[in-house]
Amino acid sequence: MSKVSVIGAGSWGTALALLLYHNGHQVTVWSIVPSEIEMLQKEHEHKDKLPGVKLPEDMIFTTDLQEAVQGRDLLVLAVPSPYTRSTAKLLKAVTENGQIIMDVAKGIEEGTLMTLSQIIQEEVPQANVAVLSGPSHAEEVGRGIPTSCVVGAKDRTTAEFLQNTFMNEVFRVYTSSDMLGMELGGALKNVVALAAGMADGLGYGDNTKAALITRGISEIARLGIAMGGKAETFYGLTGIGDLIVTCASMHSRNRRAGILIGQGKTMQEAMDEVKMVVEGVYSAKAAVALSEKYQVEMPIIEQVNLILFHGKKADEAVKDLMIRDKKLEHSEMEW
Repeated sequence: MSKVSVIGAGSWGTALALLLYHNGHQVTVWSIVPSEIEMLQKEHEHKDKLPGVKLPEDMIFTTDLQEAVQGRDLLVLAVPSPYTRSTAKLLKAVTENGQIIMDVAKGIEEGTLMTLSQIIQEEVPQANVAVLSGPSHAEEVGRGIPTSCVVGAKDRTTAEFLQNTFMNEVFRVYTSSDMLGMELGGALKNVVALAAGMADGLGYGDNTKAALITRGISEIARLGIAMGGKAETFYGLTGIGDLIVTCASMHSRNRRAGILIGQGKTMQEAMDEVKMVVEGVYSAKAAVALSEKYQVEMPIIEQVNLILFHGKKADEAVKDLMIRDKKLEHSEMEW
């Protein structure tokens, strides 16, 4: 049995806390929001973000960060990506040397173009930083629906410890040394999922969705490989797997926001209606900046940015994607 604290009490943090508890670990859940902790202590259920998933009576809920961190074998950082840096700053003062912080959010910081694990390592240099990613909606993990994910770490020992901590009969965990590729896949698929949602909102069909998913992973892989990620990662669970589930499921807040934008709402109106952090919006500008920095063509992500931040109509963006210059599907293939 390990002592684990989940830092962040949203839907994903709550689902993982329950998974870890069922695996026999001692679990503490921390939130910076007192009303959220009061609700969890009283109701043993996150009524707002994960309704219907009951939490055990002996799970610990606290707003005291030192209490949550001290003596823990593992910290699961489950705050939305825009709050990763600010939460890491809080963790710096209380994290022990070598303590594992495993990030489970997905995003790229707009100003620095850093992945979330890079942010955590910068702010908490004494930590052993790892990541968990893959096609895994909290709503399904919380209900025990079979799911597969990947743990990325800098060394095999840490990766295998995390694999053993999380894996059970309904949650299969693989390991990977390619943390960068995993994080890029997890962050950039949210931007493509916005596009897939927009296509749904416009009333387009399965053909359009399949094209967006397939060409979307090509864009993500081109950039990721240029940045040092491994090709295999982008065609695995944390790449194409995560992209498929995020583009296809109504659990996906990115797809839901995209649908609303496709129906004519502004980005802000869509985010307000979804009522959760739409992480693809926060990663979209960073994705374009990375494509420019590494000189990688990313037409879908470019069009998403024009829709989100420059007032372009979604149907016009689709038309512009369709009439781009004629190309080979795979430029390296010979006749």
